[in-house]
Amino acid sequence: MQYNPGWNGSAVNLLHVRAAGPGDTLHYVWSSIGAPAVLLVATRGGSSSLRVDWDRLLSPAPQGAVWIEPPGSVLYSAAVVFTKVLEFSEAAGPGGLFYPPYDLSSFSWDSVNRTLNRTALTAAFTGSPAADPGTFANGSLGFRVTAYEAGGRDGSLPRLLHTANSSKVEFVLAGVAPRGNDSRFVLEVATVEELGVEQELRSGVSIDDEYTPTVFETLSLVASARNRSSPLSFLHWKATAYGSRSPRRQDGIECHPQGLRAANGTLPPSGLVRAFFGDGVGSNFTVSGLNVSFGGDGGSRYQEQRYLSWSVLLGFGQPPQDTFSPLVISIMAVALGTPLLLLLVGTGVVLCAQRRRYSEYEPIN
Repeated sequence: MQYNPGWNGSAVNLLHVRAAGPGDTLHYVWSSIGAPAVLLVATRGGSSSLRVDWDRLLSPAPQGAVWIEPPGSVLYSAAVVFTKVLEFSEAAGPGGLFYPPYDLSSFSWDSVNRTLNRTALTAAFTGSPAADPGTFANGSLGFRVTAYEAGGRDGSLPRLLHTANSSKVEFVLAGVAPRGNDSRFVLEVATVEELGVEQELRSGVSIDDEYTPTVFETLSLVASARNRSSPLSFLHWKATAYGSRSPRRQDGIECHPQGLRAANGTLPPSGLVRAFFGDGVGSNFTVSGLNVSFGGDGGSRYQEQRYLSWSVLLGFGQPPQDTFSPLVISIMAVALGTPLLLLLVGTGVVLCAQRRRYSEYEPIN
């Protein structure tokens, strides 16, 4: 992990996570210059590096300020930008009432260096509106970032399964005063992909297990090249958020995507995205949007504790696939094996009884 590589100041945040393998290198570049964003770059070889022209990056025209060396090593690049948080109240009548959105590009962000933990590979971007704190007087909005060195499963709910090719970001809304009764929140997410890459929102349903009780649905936003069957990158999450700092099953909040849409005419307001991709919307890359809504019928649990957290995994290649856990396999084996064993034993007893002859008399020749 590198914080603001090549720059001594902490007025802006740029966090570089680099994972070097024997034949390739993965780069995650997180930034809150403008709207919070992450740049994903996969390169060939294990020696590629990130370069930043800070004077250009912090100027009104940052195009070309961020690049990878050697230039020809880039195999794939994409970006994810968290642009807005929307709030609406269903109690206001049919269709609900939408309040002015929180534009994350106009937020003031704390220094990530205060929360950076290079041992645990974690960091946090925390901010609030720069102009009018208002409802954020006693609260904040944050994105907690976690990188992984190996495969495994998170210890806290929703206990996402991860690999070394992935990272996690947790969206957290804490202490922010809702502007209406039964307010629900929506996170607006934009993705930037190269031309020739198509995105698909996939939904999967599996039986429940002990890792995330009562949550049956998982969702993935998968990017694949038109001439390749294997995915290039993904966003992957379970259909739940939580309304507690120490989440339990009863703290679950419904989480729904509101459909993938094209936004080719709009560039996300991120200095990092402009610095790497330039301004060639439609000619060099495409932009898509996705809204993720939190809360079900009758409002959410946010009003109870004024806390909302949602975890999403992002990375390269195929999303991790959950399989039956050892506990579920054991339960199924007992549930299905015991009746079968009783049936076999009963059948054997009946056959043996039929062959035996019960009599007090000796046989007559």
